Amino acid sequence: MEWIFIGIAIGLVAGGGIAVWLSTTVMRNKLMAKSQQVLKDAEEKGEMIKKEKNLQAKEKFLQLKSEHEKQCNERNSKLQQVEQKLKQREQVLTQKVEELQKKSNELKGVSDNLNNQIAVLNKRQEEVEKVYRESVEKLEHIAGLSAEEAKSQLIETMKDEARAEAANSIIDIVEEAKMTANEQAKKIVIQSIQRTATEHAVENTVSVFNLENEEVKGRIIGREGRNIRTFESLTGIEVIIDDSPDAIILSGFDPVRREIARLALHKLVTDGRIHPARIEEVVAKTRRQVEQEINEVGKRTCIDLGILNMNHELMRMIGRMKYRSSYGQNLLQHSREVANLAATMASELGLNPKLAKRAGLLHDIGKVPENEPDLPHAILGMQLAEKYKEHPDVCNAIGAHHDETEMNNLISPIIQVCDAISGARPGARREVVEAYINRLNKLESMAMTYPGVVKTYAIQAGRELRVIVGADKLSDTEANKLSYDLSKQIQSEMTYPGQIKVTVIRETRSINYAK
Repeated sequence: MEWIFIGIAIGLVAGGGIAVWLSTTVMRNKLMAKSQQVLKDAEEKGEMIKKEKNLQAKEKFLQLKSEHEKQCNERNSKLQQVEQKLKQREQVLTQKVEELQKKSNELKGVSDNLNNQIAVLNKRQEEVEKVYRESVEKLEHIAGLSAEEAKSQLIETMKDEARAEAANSIIDIVEEAKMTANEQAKKIVIQSIQRTATEHAVENTVSVFNLENEEVKGRIIGREGRNIRTFESLTGIEVIIDDSPDAIILSGFDPVRREIARLALHKLVTDGRIHPARIEEVVAKTRRQVEQEINEVGKRTCIDLGILNMNHELMRMIGRMKYRSSYGQNLLQHSREVANLAATMASELGLNPKLAKRAGLLHDIGKVPENEPDLPHAILGMQLAEKYKEHPDVCNAIGAHHDETEMNNLISPIIQVCDAISGARPGARREVVEAYINRLNKLESMAMTYPGVVKTYAIQAGRELRVIVGADKLSDTEANKLSYDLSKQIQSEMTYPGQIKVTVIRETRSINYAK
């Protein structure tokens, strides 16, 4: 039984294997058929893609070919244009070369002609030189002088004539200069201002306040500069604190304000209490004191000079003159000198000395008004005098003392002369006597260095130099030249106020005796 069952089992297993084998074979056939179909489809699809790519490549090739042909056509057209231009230029150059060749031939012919002419000229020049030498030899034989001797004599004659003509030209030039004297005078004034502006600017705008020690400077400045700012705003004067030892500079154009600032600063430093409130108090008090002193100085000056019925405002301006200087000369002292000189001169001439003294005192009143308009001080002083009802002669003398207006009375020239005398005397305007004497000696010694000078005299306070020359040593023309040369040397080598007149005197004396 067991073998039966075993046989049956084996049969069943063998039958199942056959079935599996059959099913596997069927599936394999189906897969083979399907794969062949897929390959066929893929080949067909690849053929289609290949055809499309070939078409695209052909189209791209045709497009690039057309573009290349277009670029080639453009280049060919440009090359043709360039070639045409080159042909034109070649034609132009050919024409120019032909023209140059033609001109070269012409110049060659001209050059040959010039060479022939030069040869002819050289031959003629040799003939002329030969004739000239023969003529010179004949002239030397006739005149008894060599060519060099004749040339030297001619040069000396021409020099003398040139000197005479130069002297005459100098005289003409001087005469012409006199016609333009005003313009030249203005130039001289401007040059003088350039030479002396710094000194007088310092004199008229700066006051120096001396300190006991450097610690005071810090107290004057104050914390954060409050004290110095308050002081400057109240006085209107700039306070300059620099490295100068034990000194402070007060700078301003108004001399009265500078004096107020100086006195107020002196009081503050002496007192020791320096703060804005104290500064305001001291400056106000000092201003009242200075104004009172100005009024007193004006009254006292009028009383000293015997001038009565003077307007109060004019007396106040006279007092302000005390704080004003001109060329180093105190203006009040200068005005008093002019007043006294004018009174003396008017008395000698039989004129009114009181009017002359009044005009002399007031002649520079236009230099001290508080508001200074753009007018010359003489015109401004005349207007002030007219405003305060001064005598017409006094007003005219004030306005005319610098020739700003025309003189219409005899007092006016007196005031002008006395003003010049007061300013020109030695030592009046910052010039010591020693320097004044040295200048006079230098003038005289400078003139003595010239040949033919006998004596020299510096007169009129050095404003005129008189030179006496020998009549037998210099001629009139040489005397004129000496005057001109000496004036130029003085102008270039010396420093002096105003101008110096150079007068050369040549005197001829003829003496005979009757026996």
